[in-house]
Amino acid sequence: MTPTAVLRLRGLLNSPTPQLIRISVRNKGCAGLSYHLDYVEKPGKFDEVVTQDEVKVLIDSKALFSIIGSEMDWKEDALSSKFVFNNPNIKDACGCGESFTVA
Repeated sequence: MTPTAVLRLRGLLNSPTPQLIRISVRNKGCAGLSYHLDYVEKPGKFDEVVTQDEVKVLIDSKALFSIIGSEMDWKEDALSSKFVFNNPNIKDACGCGESFTVA
């Protein structure tokens, strides 16, 4: 996680109803997979817990091989604000950047 992502996650997790953020991938889009983030109350049985700078993020066990080695960042511009993933495992992506394929 980049420092910007850690700051954004810390803000989300310190809300009046703190929850954990779980990262998963779903079959979606023209390239095959897309990232999905959910708020959850507690880790799932097989979730991987990643802690950085006292911020915890859960990774769905089914997503581990698709996103291992990725860097999570927070980007804001005039039109959007979102988490983005710099994933070295991506072999192909759709033109809009919403879905990807890994080897």
